[in-house]
Amino acid sequence: MKACIIFYSYSGITRGVARTIRDACGGDCIEVRPKEEYTALTAYTLGCLRARREEKDAIDPAVIDVTGYDLIVIGTPVWAWKAAPPVNAAIAALKGCEGKPAVLFATCGSIARDTLPILKKALAERKVMTVAEVVLTQADVGKPEAVNELVAAVKTALTP
Repeated sequence: MKACIIFYSYSGITRGVARTIRDACGGDCIEVRPKEEYTALTAYTLGCLRARREEKDAIDPAVIDVTGYDLIVIGTPVWAWKAAPPVNAAIAALKGCEGKPAVLFATCGSIARDTLPILKKALAERKVMTVAEVVLTQADVGKPEAVNELVAAVKTALTP
């Protein structure tokens, strides 16, 4: 069984978690990038405003074909208590996702609030069933046991 780990990372934290999953569970990482990269200023102004509105950025890759994968893993940083706009776009860009399970994770300073329920709903609309959700706070990212909880969730989802 093979996982497709799709994520956006502004600061590198979410990227690090995604790579940890890949190294522990196998699979492929697909890092989505907004066509217009955020700067330090626009991430906290425009990016957070767009996140609050649950908007989507134009991203690269524009289409994410997950047909050949058994599990979809989606990771996002939390911006203004919601998913970053590139991740909203990534869910819309999925191709061949119907009927597949998904594991969601969010990295945040302290509170993810609405992030994972919103992503779970967006995936359900694409006929993807979320089987696990993990929030990693800034403090959790440095704790192996917290990241291992996420790795265990992915391994469980990959087990037939």
